[in-house]
Amino acid sequence: MSAGTYTPAPGAAPLGRMIVSQAAFETKMLLRNGEQLLLTVVIPSLLLVLFSTVDIVAVPTETSGGEGRAVDFLAPGVLALAVMSTAFTGQAIATGFERRYGVLKRLGASPIPRWALMTAKTLSVLVTEILQVVLLTVIALALGWSPQGGPLAVLLLLVLGTAAFSGLGLLMAGTLKAEVTLAAANLVFLLLLVGGGVIVPLDRFPDGVASVLGLLPISALSDGLRDVLGHGAGMPWGNLGILALWAVLGLGAAARTFRWE
Repeated sequence: MSAGTYTPAPGAAPLGRMIVSQAAFETKMLLRNGEQLLLTVVIPSLLLVLFSTVDIVAVPTETSGGEGRAVDFLAPGVLALAVMSTAFTGQAIATGFERRYGVLKRLGASPIPRWALMTAKTLSVLVTEILQVVLLTVIALALGWSPQGGPLAVLLLLVLGTAAFSGLGLLMAGTLKAEVTLAAANLVFLLLLVGGGVIVPLDRFPDGVASVLGLLPISALSDGLRDVLGHGAGMPWGNLGILALWAVLGLGAAARTFRWE
């Protein structure tokens, strides 16, 4: 028997290649899902265009530059909504049904480690968010948006916001039944759309309610982005702290309670 009979030698691919391949697969599946595209792309884009061009909800339009444009208030909030729709709502629903149909159980038995599988899912979320941010930024600029502030602060807000919402989404998907996850994730999306400072300013709510809503991750992300991009503020440490706390709590709870089947 020659030495080359079993070449190339059978075995698992390098870990890095497995993660990249799985992330590419997850991204393709997401972009081919019409319901996910509606949630992650169509709804945020329509909200941005609609509320920027039609006087439906009274929003503060004063910016540091003195121009009164609704898009300057709405664009940062819609960017935060896009992060939530992908990292939380979309990921929770998709992962929940993968768990129900046994996909996660089979992937967990494959050569790719479970932590690497979750890493691939996170990379897929980040790729989708990049596409969302680019698309929404182009739309907002076409509507007259004039963003300010430093890119580092924006990047930190988006990364911590993604971590916070991903942890909460995985926590929901790994503990609840798929149908419950579907209903709960969509309900939370709608509630936070109204009460998270995305299109309705928090100062429209009673003081006590506004104080509580301000501690939510969507409020911290939208307010932080609005301060930086709309008012040219420096590093929003308070908002970053809230997002970091939610990220630690969500990811920690998901790691302890996630069930693969």
